[in-house]
Amino acid sequence: MTTHPTLNVRRAGERGHADHGWLDTWHTFSFADYYDPAHMGFRSLRVINDDHVAPGGGFPSHPHRDMEIFSYVLEGQLAHEDSLGNKRVLQPGDIQLMRAGSGIRHSEFNPSASDDCHLLQIWITPQARGLKPAYTEWEPASGQTDGPKTLVISPDGRQGSATIAQDAFIYLLKLAKGAEAKHELVAGRGMWLHVAKGTLTVEGIELHEGDAISLEEATNVSFRSDAGPVEALLFDLG
Repeated sequence: MTTHPTLNVRRAGERGHADHGWLDTWHTFSFADYYDPAHMGFRSLRVINDDHVAPGGGFPSHPHRDMEIFSYVLEGQLAHEDSLGNKRVLQPGDIQLMRAGSGIRHSEFNPSASDDCHLLQIWITPQARGLKPAYTEWEPASGQTDGPKTLVISPDGRQGSATIAQDAFIYLLKLAKGAEAKHELVAGRGMWLHVAKGTLTVEGIELHEGDAISLEEATNVSFRSDAGPVEALLFDLG
């Protein structure tokens, strides 16, 4: 991990990696067979898995509990089915949020016979255990993502965001070449930013796909795309 005045940089190649044939995955934090005591999570953020699922591949039905789980599809399609009766094929740009709570089962597959599915799967620990399981989705309304920074998940569903049982505000950054965005991190909170696509410059630091930064000091942070379109997820965590 490289330190820059107030920003800690986590490079993509430093993450854990596993190739299961049908699944090529990178783990930002300790997960499954990847264990790194220096990277067990960040505040309530426990998992960021950067998954490439081969055509027809996927996760058969399996259980979860006491975790807020969301998936962001970057390319391809992801077919979801769960024990609450939800069935959905997610498209690029869709965000699915599942509250495992007291217990839920779900499966996820790439329904395509020819194209990979690239997604980020993120786990956030909830504020309380044993919550009632729930499922929701976020889809951009017309023109909603025209700006560089869009709130997609929040504790109270403000601005049309999906609701999470944690003091977590999650923003989608979508910057065209030359565009900028800013974020104010207030005292007592922490920020994690994960670059999903493209190259992003943050306070003079160039970040590429899979790179991340963290920050735990109150300050204003600037983001800029100099090389082309960028997508990133920004987590503002209590």
